[in-house]
This record gives sequence, structure tokens and C-alpha cells, in this order.
Amino acid sequence: MSGKPQTLRHAADLARAGLVDVAQVPDLERVAARYAVAVPPALADLIDRSDPLDPIARQFIPQTEELDQRPEELLDPIGDGAHSPVEGIVHRYPDRVLLKAVHTCPVYCRFCFRREVVGPGGMGSLTANELESALAYIAAHPAIWEVILTGGDPLILSPRRLSEISKRLAAMDHVKVLRLHTRVPVAQPELIDEELLAALKESGKAVYIALHANHAREFSKSARLACARILESGIAMVSQTVLLRGVNDDPDTLATLMRTFVENQIKPYYLHHPDLAPGTSHFRLTIEEGLAIVGALRGRLSGLCQPTYVLDIPGGYGKVPIDSHYVVRRLDGSYKVTDPEGRDHRYPPRRPTR
Repeated sequence: MSGKPQTLRHAADLARAGLVDVAQVPDLERVAARYAVAVPPALADLIDRSDPLDPIARQFIPQTEELDQRPEELLDPIGDGAHSPVEGIVHRYPDRVLLKAVHTCPVYCRFCFRREVVGPGGMGSLTANELESALAYIAAHPAIWEVILTGGDPLILSPRRLSEISKRLAAMDHVKVLRLHTRVPVAQPELIDEELLAALKESGKAVYIALHANHAREFSKSARLACARILESGIAMVSQTVLLRGVNDDPDTLATLMRTFVENQIKPYYLHHPDLAPGTSHFRLTIEEGLAIVGALRGRLSGLCQPTYVLDIPGGYGKVPIDSHYVVRRLDGSYKVTDPEGRDHRYPPRRPTR
């Protein structure tokens, strides 16, 4: 066997690496049996093993709380399925689609809103026929201006596969923008090489990479170099962050993260209120808590550092900015959320009756 560090995929692996106690292994294997585990070396190296509240560990190391599913939690919390005309496509907004070519990731976040479909036991990669159908759908809909490659993590696809997708999109004149949502630059930075970046640019479109990071410590030296390679290739970068209890739920931590993005020439884009994914209640804040944290950033941070705080309305009704008329608190403690079509929804949704 090679002495090269390997991705940790089982509770026993985590124990051998000193990331969990041996006594926790049986319970954590129960979690891993339901929700995929993968902690690559680049992220395992960032975990402070002496800190039981380490924010990097909290994002990626399984916890028994994940088996506690609340009534308001949903298997498909943002309603991808309601807007999937063909396998691999989510067409929620008129001018853009998600293309989910792969449902595996270099690391599995414990709060993932697609945790029911990603990982070794999930939906896997699109077959050749499914990918063909997905690309044919995009070609047949001239209103589609932007294609968002997501999943899973699209940057774990080989340069050859990415090149094939890019070349097909290049032939679609109505598609002007290719965006990729990824954790690879922080989770597996060695994948960001000239061959991969060249494959993305074969689309001939304006290419953006949206980097998902939740804490400034994720920007290791290798991660910063990976981001620099992306930018030097002519690809622009924006950020995605989830507001998470115990990870970044205070103004100082969030401010440091946003400044770190900007210092690396990454424009803060979305700050997501955590979704109602199964077994993730220990990560969720209230909307009031989130508004207080985001409000504390105003006046102390450059406008370059200000993300848009958004809620993805359960059921597939789209994202809305939270600090606006779109989200209004009711007397009973719930919220009236108005979607982009002007329809009102209750958040969280009412518990289903049995």
C-alpha cells in the first residue's frame, strides 16, 4: 500500500486518525451507514484535534445528532425534484438550469441539503444517455442563458469529461455563462491543474467558479494557490457560504471569512440560511439570529465583503433575500415568505398531518 494519505471514509478511519474516540465508532458507523462520510487529507490536516468545538471538524466529522430527524425536515428540502424535467436537470428559473452530472463529492458536509442523494449510495454519475438527454434539453430551450454545473461536485470529473461537456455547451449560442459550484479548491486543491482549467474554458463562455467555504481556516496555503491558478487562467470566482451554528455564527468569524474571500479575489455572493435537510437541526439558527449576525457586518466591512443572506423556500419556490420584504415574521413565530412569483409560503412549513 502507498504511504500517501487517503480520504477517511469510515468511523474506524477517523478514530485511527485521532479525529474521534474509539468508543464513538459504533454509533458513528450508524450515521455513516445513512449519510456518506469522506474527509480528504487537505481538510483532515486542518482539524485541531485538541479542540472539541473545532469548526472544521464540525462541518465534516459525523455526529450522532444526524440521526435525529425533526418533523419539519424534508428529504428534498429545496424542491429539486419538482423542477427536474429530465434526469440531471433542475430548471427552477427561466434563464438558468442546474446540470447535475455527478452526485459524488471529495468531502461530504454534515449539513448538505442533498445528503439523501449524494455519496456512494446515492444517485452516482449520469449515464451517457442521461447526460445526452440533459444536454439536449439545454439545447432545446433558448431562454437558458446560464448553465450551473453542480451535484455532487463537478470538479471531481476528469478533465476529459469536463471537456466533453464544455464542447457541447460551446455549440449552444444561447448559453452565455457557465458556473460551477465546488469545494475542490479547499478540499482537494491538487485537482486544480492546467488540464482541468483548460477543459472548462473550452466552452467559450464566461466561466465562473463558486467556491463553497464556511470558515477562513479552510484557506490553507494549498487552497490559496489553487484559487490563484483559477484566477490566473481567466476564470472569475464568487463565494457560497452556509450560516452554521458552531462554525461561523458570530460576526467576527463571518467577517474574517468574507475578508479572506476578498483578499483572494473571490467576491462574496450568497450566505445561505441552513436548509431543512434531515438530521441537521443542530446546525440551524433562527432567522432572527442570522439577521443579527449579518446586520453586525454592515458598517464594519467593506461593501466588497457583503454577501446576500438568502433563504431557499422549501418546496422548490426559489431563493429570496432574507433582510427584505420577502421574509416577514408572523405573530405565531413563523414567517410569511414571498417567492419571486409573488406567492406566499409559511416557513417552516406546517408539520404534515398523519
